[in-house]
Amino acid sequence: MSVPEVIPIRHEPDYRTNTIGRWQGGQFFASVTAAFPEGWSGDDWQSQKRWCAVLHSFDEAGSHLDSRIQFTGTTADGEKTAITAARQLLAEWLDALPGRQYQDIAIAPFVVRFEGVLFGLVLEEEDDEEAEEDEGVWAEFYPDGLGFQAPWNGCYDT
Repeated sequence: MSVPEVIPIRHEPDYRTNTIGRWQGGQFFASVTAAFPEGWSGDDWQSQKRWCAVLHSFDEAGSHLDSRIQFTGTTADGEKTAITAARQLLAEWLDALPGRQYQDIAIAPFVVRFEGVLFGLVLEEEDDEEAEEDEGVWAEFYPDGLGFQAPWNGCYDT
């Protein structure tokens, strides 16, 4: 099965995709997530783990329009405080979307880099020369860690 041009993502209330859906401007994927800068290393992971509010918007066809991202603190600064701040900020952003409805979406792969962190839906491929074309290909939602793959029904692995 070939990779679709737009990847379906199932809305799951009270789980990782509970804040996705449509609004009068198109589609959206919103989350509170932790992010590490690309290429970070060292033992001090608490100061590198940055919490953020994220709101990606897409047109009706699933093409990326914009990303609103704001870091609210690190685990070292106080994880609970950073998460609470990100949730409050995200709630404000979502409340400002006219006609917002939580539901399934379908979006095209995209990449955004913000302050050294990769955000987006990126096609990945296993490094297996014996795999058939499209086998071992999936779409990974960064930095949330959601993986989408055949049969491309909107379900994800974490």
